[in-house]
Amino acid sequence: MGKNKLKKFAEMEQLPNVFQYPFAALRQNGFPLKGKWNSDYFGNGNPIVLELGCGKGEYTVGLASRFPGKNYIGVDIKGARMWTGAKQAAEAKMPNVAFLRTNIELIDNFFAPGEVSEIWITFPDPQMKKVNKRLTGTRFLELYRRILVPGGIVHLKTDSPFLYTYTDALVQLNGLRTDVNTADLYHSCHSNEILGIKTFYEQQWLDRGLSIKYIKFHLDAEPALQEPDIEIEPDTYRSFSRGYIQKMITPPSTTEGGGGE
Repeated sequence: MGKNKLKKFAEMEQLPNVFQYPFAALRQNGFPLKGKWNSDYFGNGNPIVLELGCGKGEYTVGLASRFPGKNYIGVDIKGARMWTGAKQAAEAKMPNVAFLRTNIELIDNFFAPGEVSEIWITFPDPQMKKVNKRLTGTRFLELYRRILVPGGIVHLKTDSPFLYTYTDALVQLNGLRTDVNTADLYHSCHSNEILGIKTFYEQQWLDRGLSIKYIKFHLDAEPALQEPDIEIEPDTYRSFSRGYIQKMITPPSTTEGGGGE
């Protein structure tokens, strides 16, 4: 592990807005803020909004700065990425931001029934071969139901045609109430201030000419959800790898034989 990551992990331990709770302690004692996030951490009764798979926390911090009347919690397992948003929010002394480092599969161990108002899912892995790992699949939606208020809102923002098609089919099959559904967000009438927040990788996809898809739907407590039985064309592109991104942003050599004009 690089020194930079070790430094970030050490800083994460000290940041007051970050919660990293070992699984052994969770299993033995439970999470002390479950059902008490507003009273014991935020100190208000404002709605709680989660960003699942928050990465660097661009949406968590961006939304929190725009809407101080809501409390935002970024959730991810990768602490080195989360450090960026957590440190930014801590330095800005943002009172309505927290970060939780855990697997999303364990989310109901950290929140009580009805404690969460909205969930944002921003650019997750589409998991084209593993339906039970899709963050908009029935397995995870049933999990979200355990912590959302009845009729709570789920937002999906994705570059993946596969995941968008799948989620759209699932929403329609189950008759879930939908506020917004667009396959090309930034060329629609829904490109507003909230949706205009762009993550690091989203901007790269836009620069590649890829459209961004967005669905906002409500998740009621009942009935049981069904999986759509449809064939979906796999995505025909891959996200940039770190090495490829570096190659793209490194200027070409201007020395002899380097390809410069």
